[in-house]
Order: sequence, then structure tokens, then C-alpha cells
Amino acid sequence: MNMNSRNVTYSTVGDYQLPNLILNQPRKPLGKYGRMRLSFLRQQHPALYNTMLLNGSLYPHLIEVEQTAESRMQQTMAQLLKQNPAPDKEQNQMAWVQHMNSLKAQAEELMLTELIYS
Repeated sequence: MNMNSRNVTYSTVGDYQLPNLILNQPRKPLGKYGRMRLSFLRQQHPALYNTMLLNGSLYPHLIEVEQTAESRMQQTMAQLLKQNPAPDKEQNQMAWVQHMNSLKAQAEELMLTELIYS
């Protein structure tokens, strides 16, 4: 059997030799979309989640999803605002807030469907 030539150290626990494994810890906390993707993978795709966790690709994937989601949200909001201009903020602040919240909900729904829950 051909195995990877990594230098693995072991610790003795009782009668067993267990490998000393260290998972790379995140350098910065995940944002909203990274946490949503993490939760989705954990609950809906546990085999993929465990594989990514063990091979070290989970955190980089979550950071990439986070960055892509933020970028896509900004682009989508700009497009929606161009298609549906907001009322004058100074004239009618409540209508402006309501309009912007509606656009944000639309943009987030599109992004979640396409990026987080796929």
C-alpha cells in the first residue's frame, strides 16, 4: 500500500497510538454567508463537510463563498436599484427605507438560492 510520505507523530493513549492531527484554525471569523454555507454543508451534505474539514479545504471554501456572496449582493443591489429607483430619501425617508429593504431581500434571496444553498 502506497501512503503519503508525511511526517506524522503519534501519542500513546492507553494501549493505542493516535496520530497528532492539527486542523488549520480560521484566521478571521466567518461572516453571515460563510456561516450559512457552513450550516448548510453540515446539515445537508455531511460527507462533503467531513471530507472538506479533514483535507483542509473547508475554511478556504467558506471564505471564498463569503467574499463572492458580498460581491454579488453589491452588484445585484446596484442592478435592482437601477431598474427600480428609490424614492427621494429626504422627501420620504420611510418609503426609501422600505424600498431599500425590499431590494435587499430580493437580492439576498437570489444570492442564497444560487450560491449558499446549491
